[in-house]
Amino acid sequence: MEPPTSTFTLLEQARAGDRQALSHTFEKYQKRLAVLVYFKLSSEARAFSEIEDVVQDVFLRAFRDLDRFQYQSPGSFLRWLSTIADHVIVDRVRYQNRERRAGENVAFRSPRNPGGPEPRDTQTPSRLFAQQEAVERLLDRLRALPEDYRQAILLARVEGLSTAEMAERLGKSREAVALLVYRAVKRFRAICEAAPR
Repeated sequence: MEPPTSTFTLLEQARAGDRQALSHTFEKYQKRLAVLVYFKLSSEARAFSEIEDVVQDVFLRAFRDLDRFQYQSPGSFLRWLSTIADHVIVDRVRYQNRERRAGENVAFRSPRNPGGPEPRDTQTPSRLFAQQEAVERLLDRLRALPEDYRQAILLARVEGLSTAEMAERLGKSREAVALLVYRAVKRFRAICEAAPR
């Protein structure tokens, strides 16, 4: 196992009962998880699932199942959150399909649903989602990339996969993946520099 990272330390403190450490951990991963969730949701699912609600559900499940998480290396916590996000999204799609047949979905209060009910715990991880505008700018810039560049950035910079892991997932050589990531990051930086602040 690699040397402990700050995530490792925060998670150990959280397991020891330090709620503040858990909040810091969630805050650290919130933006990256929001980007992952956005691109994991289909356009149909985005119509009935707000990103911040999915992120909140992921953090709530992570809080509940924290004792099941095993730190293996830097990036393993985000990969675990990403897997939880997959389950949350599948559950939401199934729920939405049942609700279409049975009635109406009630979403928590959010900027797009100001009339919705407040979550019971007002200190939920979704309250950490104060950087919504920054996330929206990031999503806009990622959407401006060609699909293969966007996927390379998501895998390398957001999910934190190594070149070898990306090569295996994409079915390309490590050299081809390294070149793809280099070009994607270069294009992304150009988009960021050209965008208004």
